[in-house]
Amino acid sequence: MAISIKRKKSTDQTDSGDKNGLVTSDWSRIAGLFGPMRLSGEQLRNFASHPGSDTEPWDVLLSMLATDEHTALKLLADRTGLEFISEPRIEESSARFYELVPSAVARRDHVAATCFDGAVMTVATAQPMQPATFSMIEQALGLPIRLVLCPRGSVANLINRGYEQQQDLVTEIIEEMPLDESAMQTAAGSIGESNDLLQLANQGPVIRLVNMILFEALRRRSSDVHIHPMENRLVIRLRVDGMLVDAFSPPQALAPAISSRLKVMTELDIANRHSPQDGHTSVRIGSKKIDIRMSCIPTVYGERIVLRLLDQSQTKLSLNEVGMTEQMQEDLLGLIDQPNGMLLVTGPTGSGKTTTLYAALGCVDRGSRNVMTVEDPVEYHMDGISQMQVNTKRGVTFATGLRALLRQDPDVILVGEIRDEETAKLAIQASLTGHFVLATLHTNDAPGAIPRLMDIGVEPFLITSSLVGVLAQRLLRRICTDCSGAGLVQGQKCENCFGTGFRGRMAVYEMVTMNDELRRKTAERADGVTLYETAIRHGFVPMKEDARRKILSSQTTAEEVQRVLGE
Repeated sequence: MAISIKRKKSTDQTDSGDKNGLVTSDWSRIAGLFGPMRLSGEQLRNFASHPGSDTEPWDVLLSMLATDEHTALKLLADRTGLEFISEPRIEESSARFYELVPSAVARRDHVAATCFDGAVMTVATAQPMQPATFSMIEQALGLPIRLVLCPRGSVANLINRGYEQQQDLVTEIIEEMPLDESAMQTAAGSIGESNDLLQLANQGPVIRLVNMILFEALRRRSSDVHIHPMENRLVIRLRVDGMLVDAFSPPQALAPAISSRLKVMTELDIANRHSPQDGHTSVRIGSKKIDIRMSCIPTVYGERIVLRLLDQSQTKLSLNEVGMTEQMQEDLLGLIDQPNGMLLVTGPTGSGKTTTLYAALGCVDRGSRNVMTVEDPVEYHMDGISQMQVNTKRGVTFATGLRALLRQDPDVILVGEIRDEETAKLAIQASLTGHFVLATLHTNDAPGAIPRLMDIGVEPFLITSSLVGVLAQRLLRRICTDCSGAGLVQGQKCENCFGTGFRGRMAVYEMVTMNDELRRKTAERADGVTLYETAIRHGFVPMKEDARRKILSSQTTAEEVQRVLGE
C-alpha cells in the first residue's frame, strides 16, 4: 500500500500543524487510506513517538489498534489485496531462499519462503511494514518476490523447516551406545553457547545428545520421556511399564539446547518459550518407525517437555498377548460380530483401551465389512481400515469426524473417545441405524459406564436401545521370566528387566453384557451401586477375580495388584 504524503503550507487557524508541516486534516486523510484497520489521524500523527516505531513498526501498530495479530493481518490483506494464509506449507522449490538468505535475517525480520514458480519467489511475512528488508531479499535472490501475510508462529515454523532441510538434519537415529553420565558430560562440554536457538538446535553435539536420549528410552521400552527442569537441576525420567523412574540428570545448562532440538524435530516455534505447544514427528531406528508426540509447557524453572513414544513394531495387537482369557475373548467377539449396537471399553488414561480395541478389530472380517475410525491421535495403523485424525484447529472434532464417517457407508466404527454429549449421542444414533460402534469412556468399572453416559446427557432409553456391553480394564506389570521377579540373575542385575523384576504389562478385565434386568434398571436411572449388584446377580465377574487368577498363575504379584486396583 503506497501512501504519498505532501506537505501543506497553510495559514488556516482552525487546523493545527506539527513539526513536519502536516495539519490534522492531512493525518486524517492518510489514516483513511488504511481502510478497515480504522486508524485515527491522531494515532497516526503520534506513531513516530512510540518506542520501537522505527525498528518494529508493525508491532507498534498492533498495539495502537488494540487487536490480535490474526485479525490485523486479515484486515491488512483485505485492504492491500495481499493473500493471508494462516498455516502456509513449505515446498522444495523454495530451497534457494534458505541457501541465500541468512537464517539470522529471516528470524529477525520474520520472513520465510514457501514456494518458487520459476519466476517469482513467494515469501511469507509476519512483519509487513519493512520495505527495506523485502528489497534486500530480492537483491539476495536476484528474483522478484510475492508477499503473503502469515501469523508469526506459522512463519517461525517455516523458518525451522526451511533451514533444517538445508542443514540436512538427522531423521534416522543411528544405534548409539547406552547413555550414561559421562556421555552427558562429554556432550555438554561440546555444546557451545549461542543466542540463535536454531543454530543451537542444529549443533552436532545437541543432535547426538537428543538421539542418545531417545535411543536409550526405546532400549528400555519407555512409553514416555519426561524432561523436567527444577530449581537447581534438570531431570530426565522414563515411564517404563507404567512406572516413572529417574534416568539421567544432565547439566541444567543443556535444557535450552534439548528443548530447541526437540522443537525443530516436531515443527514447533523454537522462539516461543512462554506458551504451551504440541507437535509430533517420526524417526527411524533401523527398520523400526517410532512416532513421537511432544507436549511442551512453560514452568517457573523452564520448559517442561513430555514425549510420548509409540514403537508400532513392539505393540502386541492380539487378545491373547494382552492377557484376555479364552472365554472372555469368545464373549467379546460374539458382541463385535453383531450387525449393530455399541460396545464401550472403559478405564483410566493409559490403561490400554485402544490396544484392546485394535486387537479386537484384528478379528473383524475387514474384507466384507467397512471398518472406519476417528481418533486423537491415531496410534496404530492397520491394513483394511480407514482412519481419521482429530484436528481441532481445522474443525475436525470427534463429533464432526463421526458425522463425516456416517456418510462413508461404514459397517464398524471406532470412536477414539466419548468426551461430550454430542459425540455420545452421535455414536448411539449410529449404533441404532445399522452400524456397530466401538468407543472408549473413562469410568472406574464396567457397570459404571451406564450412569456415566447419563451424566454426560444421554437419555436412558437411548442407552438401553444401543448398548450391548461394557469392557473395563487395567494394566498390571508382568513378572520377568528371566529372573522370576527377583531382579537378579546369578547375583547380577537382570538385563531383561533392568533389575525391576517386571518386564511388560498385561491387562485384567471385567465385562458386562446387557440383559433385560440391566435395561430395566437403566430405564429407572438406577445408580452405579444398584447396577453393579444387578450385574453380579447375572454372572458378572469383577476385575479382581481376573487379577487373582493371574497371581495364582505367577504372571504378576499381589503387591502389583494392590498398587493398581487397591484391593
